[in-house]
Amino acid sequence: MSNKTIGIKDVAQAAGVSVTTVSHVLNDVAYARISPETRDKVRSVAEQLGYGPNRLAQALRTQRTGMLGLVSEEIATTPHAGRIILGADEAAKARGYNLMIINTPGSASLESRQADVQALLERRVDGILYATMYHRNVELPANLGSVPSVLVDSVATGGNITAVIPDEEGGARAAVGALLDAGHTRVGFINNTDDVPATHQRLAAFRAVLTEAGLDGGSAPVESEVSEVHGGYEAARRILAREDRPTGLFCYNDRMAMGAYRAAAELGLSIPDDLSVVGFDDQELIAANLYPGLTTVALPHYEMGAWATEHLIDAIEGKADLASMALQPTILGCPLVSRESIAAPR
Repeated sequence: MSNKTIGIKDVAQAAGVSVTTVSHVLNDVAYARISPETRDKVRSVAEQLGYGPNRLAQALRTQRTGMLGLVSEEIATTPHAGRIILGADEAAKARGYNLMIINTPGSASLESRQADVQALLERRVDGILYATMYHRNVELPANLGSVPSVLVDSVATGGNITAVIPDEEGGARAAVGALLDAGHTRVGFINNTDDVPATHQRLAAFRAVLTEAGLDGGSAPVESEVSEVHGGYEAARRILAREDRPTGLFCYNDRMAMGAYRAAAELGLSIPDDLSVVGFDDQELIAANLYPGLTTVALPHYEMGAWATEHLIDAIEGKADLASMALQPTILGCPLVSRESIAAPR
């Protein structure tokens, strides 16, 4: 039978329950006292008959549209950060919601970003995710507070909105720790020049881990450049020209590590025999395809998108209080991904 010929009464009759029970199950009414077995049976029968809730009727009753907005600062055009969207989309669909995306340049003015948020509000989204391409502090459009909202990979300048961010310090600790565990005592850091949280937190963790290991973290070699391949190359050339050149190198991201690979090759250094290298981000197109494969730290892009969506929907449905979660950002771990770029020093 087609969807047009199946109604809620047909599902109730086939499942041997009341119409009210079917309604409560398919609309996930939290307070309904219905056993898990009955819920599973109703959902199974509804799926077999091809019946789904009437979304228009649902919207009229609950004043919700089942649509979430996502303002993406360049994420939709950035492959390595695109997993934020994937995590958000899959989490939304699992809860019966759909995602509407607006991609905006990272350099967009506050007025432009406010217009993007307004476009989503005019389409009656139930809530908004605001995601940035890299972890940073962001000034938010005032109208973002018109509906429940969650920040992804960023924190508000005023700190008054729920946010989820990566554990920059923990990830850097794992990266440097991997070099120390391999026996390296001369470790250098190729850092970014941008004034963003990752630049400062990864540097602080680098120095702290060395100091905790009984090494002189304060004087450990650090070179900073733009966080691209050529920046990593230039910084690596300088740091590897030292008389006491490092045998282990922690790079701010995988692109800079790629530049370090080139610099090492030009200097006649073999990775990992002469130089061990670890990166950050786990950009698959880079880290897994360098030779040897780059040991790196993974940013939890997918997990941040999914976490933000789950908690946004909970707030929309009255199951969570975003205001209480806004006191401190939620921090998700950055696990080490081991490949072949680390070995014991000669």
